[in-house]
Amino acid sequence: MTEQVDTTTEHRTDSINLSPVAAAKVKSLLEQEGRDDLALRISVQPGGCSGLRYQLFFDERTLDGDAVVGFDGVNVVVDRMSVPYLNGATIDFVDSIEKQGFTIDNPNATGSCACGDSFN
Repeated sequence: MTEQVDTTTEHRTDSINLSPVAAAKVKSLLEQEGRDDLALRISVQPGGCSGLRYQLFFDERTLDGDAVVGFDGVNVVVDRMSVPYLNGATIDFVDSIEKQGFTIDNPNATGSCACGDSFN
């Protein structure tokens, strides 16, 4: 059973958060692909130098137990095993001279590696 959560502009501690900048970037990427049937899936997988790493990708599937959260027309999907690691986390998009890409600010992470690619 898929859990659909309403869009909200306040910071949620019981779910994932997507900044307006990140939502706009996801929309832009989906428009470039010519697809409106995809969601941004984020999951936590074993790996990286700190033990866990994030995976972000577009997915057309919704699996049993997925949590789906809508943000400005963009759906973010989190599998049931990753939900506890991602509650309260915020996905943002940074576009600066030093860095470009999605970032994740996760209050559940107790530590991270120097490269910022994994956490524990």
